[in-house]
Amino acid sequence: MTQADQACIAAGVAGTVLMQRAGQAVALAMMRRWQPCRVAVLCGPGNNGGDGFIIAQSLRDKGWSVAVFLLQAPQQLRADAAWALQQWQGPIDDAASFDAAEWDLVVDAIFGAGLNRTVDGQALQWIAQCDAAGVPVCAVDMPSGIDGANGQVMGRALRAELTVSFFRAKPGHYLLPGRAYCGALVLADIGIPSDVAPVVECRTWLNTPALWQAVWPQAQALDHKYKRGHVLVLGGALLTGAARLSAQAAQRIGSGLVTIAAPELVWGLYAQTMQGCMVQAFSTGQELRQMLQEGRRNVCLIGPGAGVQSLTRDAVLNAAVAGKHLVLDADALTVFADAPETLFTALAARDAETVLTPHEGEFTRLFGMGGDADKCLRAQRAAQRAGAVLVFKGADTVIAAPDGRTAINANAPATLATGGSGDVLAGITAGLLAQGMPAFEAACAAVWMHGEAANTLGPHLIADDLLGAIAHLPLAFLSEN
Repeated sequence: MTQADQACIAAGVAGTVLMQRAGQAVALAMMRRWQPCRVAVLCGPGNNGGDGFIIAQSLRDKGWSVAVFLLQAPQQLRADAAWALQQWQGPIDDAASFDAAEWDLVVDAIFGAGLNRTVDGQALQWIAQCDAAGVPVCAVDMPSGIDGANGQVMGRALRAELTVSFFRAKPGHYLLPGRAYCGALVLADIGIPSDVAPVVECRTWLNTPALWQAVWPQAQALDHKYKRGHVLVLGGALLTGAARLSAQAAQRIGSGLVTIAAPELVWGLYAQTMQGCMVQAFSTGQELRQMLQEGRRNVCLIGPGAGVQSLTRDAVLNAAVAGKHLVLDADALTVFADAPETLFTALAARDAETVLTPHEGEFTRLFGMGGDADKCLRAQRAAQRAGAVLVFKGADTVIAAPDGRTAINANAPATLATGGSGDVLAGITAGLLAQGMPAFEAACAAVWMHGEAANTLGPHLIADDLLGAIAHLPLAFLSEN
């Protein structure tokens, strides 16, 4: 956004004009949400504080009762913020005199998205007072105390009921914990031309159908089942439900054929319950290797319920050597925790694509990097290291490609935190990959559809419910393809 602002100013739009528009946009969003009341505007030392002065005057012009508190002496303000101060026609109250309990509404124009240090001093006292009073807060750009780049709390942060930002959202609006502090998010148009976006070379997006709908696989009249891809799912001997969920999800999303490779001892269980899939028994590693190498099976899904054992490890390496597209989840990741480079070397020596789908624990075991708070950066580094698309799961799932493309998913409800939902996600991903969707787009689409399906089911979903919900999603974006 800093680059976008600079490009806009270089194109002839004054910074003061952008500030005026930003402040007025926030005031308009507030007037749409709240009735006139007593408002305290907390202004920081930079342009975020400058926006605050414009907001204050805009509200005052509409008859609201407004007071402005400034974090530093007025004469210390510079550039556009100093100009904005001149637009405020009321007094500046002493920062220490602010009492949150005296106000109906607080405007947080303290720091915004660019904070890169721990909050302290008077600003920390303001935040503590607002929290204690429970007063509603409207944040300008980003709740103060949240790092806009990664959503992390810089010591302490304000919890906003409404956050108004400009032109484009920041990662911190969607990454946790920042997302939980933003409340309702409004993105305001302040006149930055959309064609400045290529100038800033954005590589991180919000995961929506616009990101991948152009390559969404659609069945054609002359298609047959072999043309729509064939997924092989490795079944486990104990946790058989995991592979079955994955296999059914691959079917539901459109894979033409799905085969479960089942240990001979439990072949009957799989065969009896999976009428729509082929179930093939194996009793030795050699027999499994032959299944993995079968020519018309273009995707292998390994991990759900497979067990942390040498068989799982060998299956991954053999499928990689066979040139299959891979979706590796759960045990297929954990089994390489003691020798991750073995996996990464195997993935690097081939042209086929791979999607890895770790949750936080699996990610840390395989990649380390547990102490880095920036989820996007961790995902990007891991994807590059593995040479694979990475689906870093969680309430704020991040999808990263080895070339740096990154998407943040924000449509997943908390109800997905239930056993088996990750197995369904892995199956959706494999099914899309089997139909020819590129790995990054397939992973993004799978994550979005997984969340969208869950949103249709309400608070009591179990993983099995997702299978039917996927089939009935109203995919309006298909008509735009």
